[in-house]
Amino acid sequence: MTRISIVAASESLRASLAQALGDHADFEVVDTDADVVLIARENSARRVADEDSRALSARERQILALLADGLGNKQIAARLGISTNTVKTHLEMLFEKLGVASRAEAVATGAKRGLLVF
Repeated sequence: MTRISIVAASESLRASLAQALGDHADFEVVDTDADVVLIARENSARRVADEDSRALSARERQILALLADGLGNKQIAARLGISTNTVKTHLEMLFEKLGVASRAEAVATGAKRGLLVF
């Protein structure tokens, strides 16, 4: 658990920051008379990664790993024994689930979310 004290130029700005951060699931705001302490939950990143990994099928996780290795659609298809059209379908679903528009974004997002192990 990480504690962060919010320091702001005015009481209204401090209150606004506390409200905005308190609405986020990754934070807990503890308001005291003197200041506001923000607690950042360390396991929230792991929780997001776990949710993402459950949302991705096993095949989508395989394809994401092969994307990270730099393989093209034909290479992925040959490696997995599926057609290139099936690879394209899996990529479409993978991009949609990760909220990305490109192969590079998928790999970067997968790495950030802990879905890839390097």
